[in-house]
Amino acid sequence: MKKALKVSLATLSAAAVLAGGAAFAAAGAGHDYFAEPAAYTAVLRQGARGGEVKEGQRRLKSWGYYSGEVDGIYGSGTVKAVKAFQKKNGLTVDGICGKATYAALGMNDSVRVLEQGDKDANKGSSGGSSDYTGSDLYLLARCIYGEARGESYTGQVAVGAVVLNRVRSSQFPNTISGVIYQKGAFTAVDDGQINLTPNQTAINAARDAMNGWDPTYGCLYYYNPATATSSWIFSRQTVTTIGKHVFAI
Repeated sequence: MKKALKVSLATLSAAAVLAGGAAFAAAGAGHDYFAEPAAYTAVLRQGARGGEVKEGQRRLKSWGYYSGEVDGIYGSGTVKAVKAFQKKNGLTVDGICGKATYAALGMNDSVRVLEQGDKDANKGSSGGSSDYTGSDLYLLARCIYGEARGESYTGQVAVGAVVLNRVRSSQFPNTISGVIYQKGAFTAVDDGQINLTPNQTAINAARDAMNGWDPTYGCLYYYNPATATSSWIFSRQTVTTIGKHVFAI
């Protein structure tokens, strides 16, 4: 992170923040305890729910294939619309939204996530329940890769968690893209590293952060004390240090 944004925050107790993260710490230091991913690009079938479904419905509706609610529920109406779209575009007419259908829909980030070897996504019969889409996952992975690819896996998840904590905070934009592209927030955006192709580790870290793993215990800021140029950031309350990054509130 190039510099922290000067945002007025309510005073928080470090003890309360650390206590809030105790459940995650008790669960173990690794990331394998998340049994069911909350957000990832998946091969979608009837019964699937989530942001990926909603984005597909939105596109199908704008092109006249779908007339139902854009509600993120892959019901019979969505299946019918997908089949009509597949038939029109010379695809296998099965009502299932996989890589070829994603590509035809123009959901290119969803295609990229599948192409990165996302085996978990292809095993499931439905996506997760989150409102995040494959585009969100891929952008978060790009941010993690650009900002923290030299850090440990936990350190990479932590960077993703800070982005998501900001999304949930009323002090920041309420979308992943809004947070990441907020002016002056991330060095990776300023120097162009946000455009690098993330590796599978970064994608996994983004997914674990979306699943709720927060090694920072709710932090909204992080910085490298060896390179930070903003004196203001040093006034923030430190919660934890992971690798070269200090995480603060």
